[in-house]
Amino acid sequence: MSKKILANDGIDAVGKELLEKAGFTVVTEKVEQQNLIKDLNEKDFVAITVRSATKVRKDIIDACANLKVIARGGVGMDNIDVDYAKSKGLNVINTPAASSNSVAELVFAHLFNAVRFLYDSNRQMPISGEEKFDELKKKYAKGVELRGKTIGIIGFGRIGQSAAKMALGLGMKVLAFDPFVKEASIEIEIAGANTVNVKIVPVEMEKLLSQSDFISLHVPGGNLIGKKEISSMKNGVILVNTARGGVINEADLIEGLNSGKISHACLDVFENEPKPSSSILKHPKISLTPHIGAATNEAQERIGVELAEKIIQALK
Repeated sequence: MSKKILANDGIDAVGKELLEKAGFTVVTEKVEQQNLIKDLNEKDFVAITVRSATKVRKDIIDACANLKVIARGGVGMDNIDVDYAKSKGLNVINTPAASSNSVAELVFAHLFNAVRFLYDSNRQMPISGEEKFDELKKKYAKGVELRGKTIGIIGFGRIGQSAAKMALGLGMKVLAFDPFVKEASIEIEIAGANTVNVKIVPVEMEKLLSQSDFISLHVPGGNLIGKKEISSMKNGVILVNTARGGVINEADLIEGLNSGKISHACLDVFENEPKPSSSILKHPKISLTPHIGAATNEAQERIGVELAEKIIQALK
């Protein structure tokens, strides 16, 4: 059996080293989507690792008989035909635990950014900070604290629970919705020594929508938030989406922002990646990042190690 692996969207050096120590050859040179079938076959790759950029669909699965493993560095696998690959006997791997903390931290980076208007202040200060300092000071003078507020977390898996841990540490109230989770015990370390356990029992979606000051989405996909759901939310709610583009209907989101129902949106993912709509990118009440939830050095190393360990196990 071939021992060649194509890490088409890259892999952390530690993960690459683990694979090489196990006897695999890891190729990290990017192969364009249209050339994947040719390269996978001609160079006899037995496994491919991808992030969100490379797609592994039915055509590749059917054409590459030598392929044994498809590995996704990250959580969501909407760029892979998972069920079809499994039906053909391929191992399909992802790394659900590795990026949880990094994504959760980005949620709170966005929330702090929103409640203190940093997203707009950082745009306006370089342009008019000298001439309009006092005017801008007044404009951004009505910030709010996160402490004591309620955050609704939709999707209460690893990332959602990591976000809950941070929220509890900030003194926030947490509501969760997840039809697949009956209850969760959130373990909070204090000063690296003492540990506090908080039990959270998910509530119905209607309660979460109506009682949350902030709502953060952590689901693998689907059209979850539209006009109906937005109408059930508190006036002035702030929405955060670091999950998948399309989970929030962008047209309905803009309508909610323009009406004032939603005071702010924080988006790391978009319906039409990698070309988000200009109406989203230029909206004055949206803070934006380009799908970087898991893009920390620590998360990438954990992803690389988890990928390597799972690939080695699958190809034993």
